[in-house]
Amino acid sequence: MSITAERKQELMAQFATAKGDTGSPEVQVAILSERIKNLTEHFKDHKKDNHSRRGLLALVSQRRSLLDYLKRKDEARYQTLIEKLELRR
Repeated sequence: MSITAERKQELMAQFATAKGDTGSPEVQVAILSERIKNLTEHFKDHKKDNHSRRGLLALVSQRRSLLDYLKRKDEARYQTLIEKLELRR
């Protein structure tokens, strides 16, 4: 259900705003989106796993908060991130 260290490094390299960037909203949203995608796949086989579903809702809420922050601070960065990750909004 969680992502591998290699995949996390790939996401950091792809969405980093500067060299060595690990904490920008873009990187955090990309990692959260990957985890959400993995959990969504998990629920296709395990429909009654309500404990993990609660964690999924927390991840979605955290991603939404980061996206709202990014939209407030820099609309252009927000739009490019939404397009790259193919998120609805």
